[in-house]
Amino acid sequence: MSRLALHPLPLDGLTRVDRQKLGDPRGFLARVFCAETLREAGWNRPVAQINHTYSAAQGTIRGMHFQHAPHAEMKLVTCLRGEIWDVALDLRPASPRYLHWHAEILSAENGRALLIPEGCAHGFQALSPDVEILYCHSRAYAPEAEGAVNAFDPAFGITWPLPVSVLSDRDRGHPMIDDSFKGVAL
Repeated sequence: MSRLALHPLPLDGLTRVDRQKLGDPRGFLARVFCAETLREAGWNRPVAQINHTYSAAQGTIRGMHFQHAPHAEMKLVTCLRGEIWDVALDLRPASPRYLHWHAEILSAENGRALLIPEGCAHGFQALSPDVEILYCHSRAYAPEAEGAVNAFDPAFGITWPLPVSVLSDRDRGHPMIDDSFKGVAL
């Protein structure tokens, strides 16, 4: 039976999920989501929404997005095609790692996923062309709860590994934080 292995990371609740691929001459089977296993990492709701994104160009950046309470969400991010540098940014004011980030390389080859807790912003950079990502969300998207911070804010110091090839006007326009920023309340 295909399994998921959980690996806690430096941000509280951030977990790398390694998928075990079971293969034979036909190909492979890999479990993407298992409520029982992910409950151990804090996922305690049904999957409310699944999104699939495609980024054509290497160097594309998407992020840093989150949802405010009461629509705060956990995300399970899986790379189905290509390779990404996936980033979680802790915006929880009570967290000892507040305003710190952590990144993992996710790819179709390494079979890793990132479980991102509520109160963390998420973004990624495509390390290869033709990247496809599958997101499982613990809450459905609520436009009125949408939040984002600027991926290039010096307050975070995220070191993107490649030059930026594509960044949407929307993501480029996300705010830099200032003294009035109080984090994401849950």
